[in-house]
Order: sequence, then C-alpha cells, then structure tokens
Amino acid sequence: MELAASVSHGHGSSSFLHGSAKPKLNSASALFTGAPLSLSPSSTGRQARCPNKLVVHAKRISGLEEAMRIRRERELQTTTKFRKRPPLRRGRVSPRLPVPDHIPKPPYVSSTSLPDLSPEYQIHDSESIAKMRAACELAARVLDAAGKLVRPSVTTNEIDKAVHQMIIEAGAYPSPLGYGGFPKSVCTSVNECMCHGIPDSRQLQDGDIINIDVTVYLNGYHGDTSKTFLCGNVSDGLKRLVKVTEECLEKGIAVCKDGASFKKIGKRISEHAEKYGFGVVERFVGHGVGKVFHSEPIIYHNRK
Repeated sequence: MELAASVSHGHGSSSFLHGSAKPKLNSASALFTGAPLSLSPSSTGRQARCPNKLVVHAKRISGLEEAMRIRRERELQTTTKFRKRPPLRRGRVSPRLPVPDHIPKPPYVSSTSLPDLSPEYQIHDSESIAKMRAACELAARVLDAAGKLVRPSVTTNEIDKAVHQMIIEAGAYPSPLGYGGFPKSVCTSVNECMCHGIPDSRQLQDGDIINIDVTVYLNGYHGDTSKTFLCGNVSDGLKRLVKVTEECLEKGIAVCKDGASFKKIGKRISEHAEKYGFGVVERFVGHGVGKVFHSEPIIYHNRK
C-alpha cells in the first residue's frame, strides 16, 4: 500500500535525513592548516614564544568516488528545498453517502468497531485470482478518473462523491465506507497527511500533493490501490518526493516472486529512499488482500 512516502513525509507519505556538511578533499588536493605565531603567558607570568605548527590532513579519494559525492550533495540540496506552506486545516465532513441495497456489502459494515487484522494468509487459486483481477481493474479505473479531478479549488469531498458514484454504478461497494466507522468512500491525504485522510470541504490549493486511496469490493473481493497526484504548480522538491516514492514502489514490486523474503522488500525500498535523502514512514505497512480487506502478511516498507 502506502509508502511513505513516506514517505515521508509530513509532506504526505515521507521524512528527511539531514546531516551536517563536512569538508571533503578531492584526489588532487590536501587541506593545510597552520597555527599562527603567537605569544601566550606562562605559568610564571612571563611570555614564551610558541613555534609555528603546520598540520596536514590528507585523504585519497578516487575520481569516481568524488564525482558521486558531488552528485549526491547536489541531489540532497534539491530534495530539501521546499516552499513553506500553511499547515493543513480540517474542513467540514459531510454525511456518508448511501449505497443501494442490491449491492453486496462486506461484513464489517454492520459494525463501527475497527476489524482486527486477519491472521490468516489469503492464498488465491485461479478462480479467486480472476475475481481479484476484476476488482483491481475497477479500482484502477476509478483511481485514474479521480486523479483527473485534481485541480485547484476542487474539494476532496467532491472527489469522494465522484468516486462513490463510479463504484456503485459498477455494482461494487466502496470498501473504506463504514470500515471501523470511516465516514467516506475514499481516502484523500493532502500534503502532510500521510495516509487515510478523510474527504472534507477544504479546497485543493495550487502546489498541493494529494494521495487518493481507492478500494472496491466486487463479487466478494477487495481491489486496493492508491496514487499521489500533483495539484497545479508543484515545487520541484515535492515533485522529487513523489517521483522517488513511486520508484520505491517499483523497487518493492520487483522483489516479489515465489520464495522471496518479505524483509527484502523493505530493504530495497529503504535503500532507494535513502539514496536521495529521504526516510521511510514506519507507521504504515503493506498487507494481504482478497476476501478480507486487511490480512497477513504484514509488509514493512523499512528495514526489518
């Protein structure tokens, strides 16, 4: 699922790793420092002359290593330049939207309690994989349509209404609606809201980023997906945050195959994020999905 970005950040889904700058030397130079000639009082009150001292610090660095260091420093400088924005303020949350009676609903809808994470691994056969594919394809289409609505002045509540209508018209149920009392049909996480944001009356602003998390319940199976979209003229720093987070997702997916260890997924994600000066949000995880919305295995996005 999400990555924090993590990402990251309050900025959305991510956080940053900062380090103090230290002097570096290239392969053709050394740093020379000398203490000037000076007079200092002795213990007897008389002055003694201190000899001039020359201290030489030298470190051999290959040309490639030095070039990579310079490149990395430039990338980090680009990553950390963010335009200061006002903090996110909660808007008015409108009542939940109705779902026609003929649409099948997941079992948790009848309760306001947050369901426990299912301890069972959901192993899919060919029939369930076909149903999963149908649910995921619908979720992807809805997500793509929702992303096209992202622009300044649009409210996340408007996005929720559009997503809700698209899902029920397809004969599916919007999985977030009623999950542990969640009042909306989609999660919209703007800027420093990392995950599971509740749509409200706040208008999107030029320069915002927004993660839209769409899950549908179709023919007894959940299809779960999300993506972060840019709203208007977004700063280079935030564009880089979103780009690196998407690359982390691809790195994690590339690990997945029969026999691969779960911990390798988080390792690959962490390595790529850290390479560009980002950290990984450890609070949120990936999970199994199928007939049950959230189940084992839990997939950490950080080193574990």
